[in-house]
Amino acid sequence: MNKNRLKNYAKLIAKSGVNVQKGQDVIISCELDQPEFIKMLVDECYKAGARLVRVEWSYQDLAKLHYKHAKESVLEKFEKWEIEKLNHQVETLPCRIYILSEDPDGLSGINLKKFAKVNSARAKTIKPIRQKMENKYQWCIAAVPSVKWAKKLFPDKRASVAVEMLWEAILKASRVDEDPIKAWENHNNNLSHRCDYLNSLKIKELCYSASNGTNLRVGLIPEAQFCAGGERTQSTGYYFNPNIPTEETFTSPKKGDADGIVYSSMPLSYQGQLIENFYFEFEGGKIVKAGAEKNEELLKEMISIDEGAKYLGECALVPYSSPIRESGILFYNTLFDENAACHLAIGRGFTNLISDYEKYTDEQLHEMGINDSATHVDFMIGTKDLSIKAKCEDGRIVDIFKDGEWAF
Repeated sequence: MNKNRLKNYAKLIAKSGVNVQKGQDVIISCELDQPEFIKMLVDECYKAGARLVRVEWSYQDLAKLHYKHAKESVLEKFEKWEIEKLNHQVETLPCRIYILSEDPDGLSGINLKKFAKVNSARAKTIKPIRQKMENKYQWCIAAVPSVKWAKKLFPDKRASVAVEMLWEAILKASRVDEDPIKAWENHNNNLSHRCDYLNSLKIKELCYSASNGTNLRVGLIPEAQFCAGGERTQSTGYYFNPNIPTEETFTSPKKGDADGIVYSSMPLSYQGQLIENFYFEFEGGKIVKAGAEKNEELLKEMISIDEGAKYLGECALVPYSSPIRESGILFYNTLFDENAACHLAIGRGFTNLISDYEKYTDEQLHEMGINDSATHVDFMIGTKDLSIKAKCEDGRIVDIFKDGEWAF
């Protein structure tokens, strides 16, 4: 892969992604797959003004060994030094960069009950710490290829060719072949215009229907806004792009106000395993029934992390003709696949979508209807014939999506 293109990608993540400010610390979380690119990214963060850049490496195969050999009680526990480390991040608010490259099937075969119990227990510890940092720091999720991920997408290609093809797909989806920073400014402006129109409608509820059986009504929060692209930190107002790439326009729905059934349109890569052909049935906003053709047990464990995991946290709108869909690639990675189709998310909602959210306490924001959970999992529902109609506060019925595309 051409090094100049990779440097442009690294610069995009550092400057448009987390938007590193002079004197800020940066933490990069990544796997072992692309150390040369990570070196470029560290360099770009320092050039942007970072005080200190730390890299936290992980290795999926080691995680699998931990779940195989270590006791559940050991894996659940946070050591004192780990808590101190997290609290230090609350105090210093470093920029966080998450570089994804995991094998979509990398944790297949682990003990699902043990896995779910460990994650549920750890989530309870992390949740109050995360809440202290909510909306206060810059973060960005991006991706690089690994051999196993690339071979999953291009199984008939040699490993080196598959990795090169995945690099091409990632860079194209991330708008790196143009002037990346300028391209993202234009992209964010276009998404912002979509949001302005949706917010002007004062939508009370969204009604989804498709020929695969989806028939779902979701209530919205009057004070919540549709947002897209970049966002700003609460205290400093620093602008950053949490996801590279992104094509979605989204809001957080009202907890307890959803009824009907929704079917997935794409596989879900969850914690290193694939869940396929699944559905959720809602009553009173809560999932009352769920099923899947593959990994149904994992699906049910996923919605049992805590009580909030059974409620919706996000409604996201993405046209069927999005650039990622038109690439013809199923990435088996939510960062990309969620931008190929309309999607929903179970779990935590976004408090910063409430107008003037900084004036309210977390408790007040949750009382308005923002769902609270330790988890947030996106799943894709967009189809070629998906219809979404909006019922507005003034009683109007407005087409939002028709045949999988924007209706305006």
